[in-house]
Amino acid sequence: MPDLINNFGQPEVWLPVVFALVMALAMLAYVILDGYDLGVGILMRKPNNAQQDAMVASIGPFWDANETWLVLGVGVLLVAFPLAHGMILGALYLPVALMLVALMLRGVAFDFRVKARDEHKRLWNMAFHVGSVLAGWSQGFMLGAMITGFVLDTASVLFSSLIGLCLLAAYALLGAGWLIIKTEGELQLLAVGWARRSLWLTALGVLAISVATPWVSQSIFLKWFSFPNVILLLPIPVATLVLFYTIWRSLGRLPVRLAQGNQYGIGVPFGATVGIFLLAFYGLGYSIFPWLIIDKVTIWQAASSPAALMVIFYGVAVVLPVIIAYTVYAYRIFWGKSTELKY
Repeated sequence: MPDLINNFGQPEVWLPVVFALVMALAMLAYVILDGYDLGVGILMRKPNNAQQDAMVASIGPFWDANETWLVLGVGVLLVAFPLAHGMILGALYLPVALMLVALMLRGVAFDFRVKARDEHKRLWNMAFHVGSVLAGWSQGFMLGAMITGFVLDTASVLFSSLIGLCLLAAYALLGAGWLIIKTEGELQLLAVGWARRSLWLTALGVLAISVATPWVSQSIFLKWFSFPNVILLLPIPVATLVLFYTIWRSLGRLPVRLAQGNQYGIGVPFGATVGIFLLAFYGLGYSIFPWLIIDKVTIWQAASSPAALMVIFYGVAVVLPVIIAYTVYAYRIFWGKSTELKY
């Protein structure tokens, strides 16, 4: 690893760091923003037709834009870190293919469900649900595989499968929190129950990743548990526990308030869940940096030439602010309770 402090002014040192940060931002934005609309899809199996319409209406103005962040993140990986791109997607060929098929199924089902005849609408609703489940699980599997260094032995596959299930629960928790904010009445109360059932499996996923990440790498273990790091980093797990408790307490109080028509505190479960995602992402990023493949390939080893990175840098400097501005504008325009879905 190059001396970051003494050599940071050199393009071959700072450009890979910048693109790693852009890629991390894109992936974090995708997990949170597309995470809640995947969560809404995951929760769509049991509600009645009117409730399913309300759920789709709550994500209708946002879900296409949310997926832009995935395109940006994978695009940066491809053009800025081609060596890692080939190794990572080669190791994750099947879950990546499953995710892409699932996202296409979601896209088709989202549009066709509204225009289909009544006897076919339930089929498209189920397709949207199945696409959401498969996309969320495959993303969790890829996360687990990344943590284990893309090893395909039995223990690693079981761990990755478990993380897939836990990420489904985390997305469902995000989606339920979103519905608590965006809906009213019976559906809002149902969302509180869905959030409760998703909470503990989400906590299991955070715990499993927290234990496994230092377990697989001695260098990561020393990052967390050497002195004084163990003291300086203690606020991260403590804050995570506080946020889980905040969600649990809020979900216990909300049914009484909502039954009385009191909307106070409806944003707490969603906001606290986003906080957990931020802390977990920060902890994972701290653990992995500067590796793109743990203990194998760093961002500098995988990076394109400085000349190529500089050209890409100018493009990202234009595109990234536009994506951020559009996202902020869309959420500002369509904020508030969702209304009936119409075409």
